[in-house]
Amino acid sequence: MRRGSFKIRILIFVAVAAFALLRKCSQEEINPYTGKKQAISLSPDQEIAIGLQSAPGMAQQHGGLHPNNEYQALVDNVGNKLVNSSVARETPYKYEFHLLADPNTINAFALPGGQIFITQALFAQLENEDQLAGVLGHEIGHVLGKHSNERITNSKFWQTLAMGGAAIDIGGVAQQIGQGQLLKNGRGDELESDELGVQFMIEAGYNPEELIGVMEILKAAAGPNRVPEFQSSHPDPENRIEKIKEAIRNYRNRNAS
Repeated sequence: MRRGSFKIRILIFVAVAAFALLRKCSQEEINPYTGKKQAISLSPDQEIAIGLQSAPGMAQQHGGLHPNNEYQALVDNVGNKLVNSSVARETPYKYEFHLLADPNTINAFALPGGQIFITQALFAQLENEDQLAGVLGHEIGHVLGKHSNERITNSKFWQTLAMGGAAIDIGGVAQQIGQGQLLKNGRGDELESDELGVQFMIEAGYNPEELIGVMEILKAAAGPNRVPEFQSSHPDPENRIEKIKEAIRNYRNRNAS
């Protein structure tokens, strides 16, 4: 390769990198529901579209929807109560709650725009309605916190560097979500959603201490050989328990003053 050609390629890369960085910086905004500054590239309508497009495939991966209408009605009632009692009702998102038939995977997750899922394996471990509210409130927190939007925006930044792309491909993003590439929340996202979940539980009349019981369930499910926190993208359940207790104290102190 000639030196001149190499220099041109370097200049093109630097120009693309500068464009991508400026674009990402221009997308920074304050989340009106959390007060956090975030780089956001998707509108609420795009988030909703991605979630709706991804939802059937995600359900299929977990054995489809659970056939028990009574259980599903409970999930719906608790989820809607949390939304209607909190700032979540002021968002443009279309919250829908799905109980999955998967009897083995203890999990719950949220897609962009308000599609929220809990597996039968986790549902069956819960001891009361308050713990269900803790799980669903945490997932509502991911939606309201725009955590998937942030990851998609960051992914788009690196795609622009690699390929020079600029537009959001809704179908492509939905496919990445289906492959699990954009569903992994970081430690900060998990802790923020725990804190929001505490807030939503209290506002809906649920006992926020029951979210600690959910952490104990997750801790037991991970077993004695769980990955140390510094090697994991998720905070350790013990650390989450301490943060949840702190969030409960802070919320109650604010409302007592």
